[in-house]
Amino acid sequence: MSYISILIILISVIAFVSIVLYFFQERFLFHPEKLPNDFKFQYENQEVKEYNLEIKEGVIINGLHFKAKNSKGVVYYLKGNSKSIKGWGKFAVDFTLHGYDVIMIDYRGFGKSTGKMSQQSMKDDALLVYDKLKKVVKEENIIVYGRSLGTGLATKVASMNNPKMLILACPYFSMTKNIKRYLPFIPLGLVMRYQMPTYKWIKYVDCPIKIIHGTNDKVIRFKSSLRLSKMRPNLTRLYPIIDGGHKNLHNFESYHRALKEVLDSDGITAIDRENTSIDFVRSKRKAKK
Repeated sequence: MSYISILIILISVIAFVSIVLYFFQERFLFHPEKLPNDFKFQYENQEVKEYNLEIKEGVIINGLHFKAKNSKGVVYYLKGNSKSIKGWGKFAVDFTLHGYDVIMIDYRGFGKSTGKMSQQSMKDDALLVYDKLKKVVKEENIIVYGRSLGTGLATKVASMNNPKMLILACPYFSMTKNIKRYLPFIPLGLVMRYQMPTYKWIKYVDCPIKIIHGTNDKVIRFKSSLRLSKMRPNLTRLYPIIDGGHKNLHNFESYHRALKEVLDSDGITAIDRENTSIDFVRSKRKAKK
């Protein structure tokens, strides 16, 4: 077989894979769990209320409101791409423990939420829920939290608003960059309909940014958080969870210590430039002749 024949075959394969990925990427990217309308959410030792937000005819965003005692604010929780808030709801306790209510939603096609999914609809829905939220809660008391898939959406929400803080757990630099690892020869810039460019949106975030990421994450590499932390270095604090993976961060004490520090703080503490060594510059010794 000639080189030209091999090249034609390779181009044909790449074109075929690109077409399949373009039209069926929701099936490859997302792993939703659909719930019947009469499903009852139940969580031990948690006060929770279910709500349905009708976006338009045929589109409903289903969500949960976990209530904390003596609430000092709200965590707007944008979850990862698997299953539904039925399973994700158990993580609300990590925030109610620290005195924060939690608002958690399912994206279109997940759980009880309905409607056609697209990157634009995901952004619009996330922003709309935040708009509803800030009508009843002051933004200075709202923390936006994103996990995995939700980190891009959380960053987008924070970039267009003024929340108290943005927390990103296992964030990707962009969806396209992350998938490029698995499909290096596919022109993903043209094929991907869910590019989720977190690195672009984070440039417009003006609130404190806290990034928590496991160093052993095989799904979204830790280096994506390193790169993101450099986009807004004066606002960002990175918390590496040593040996933490993608799905087991909650099993590490260091994750909960980081979360406690973040939630019990008021954001970034100003550095005392006059009374610390931050501005000390080592003088260069002259070489002996």
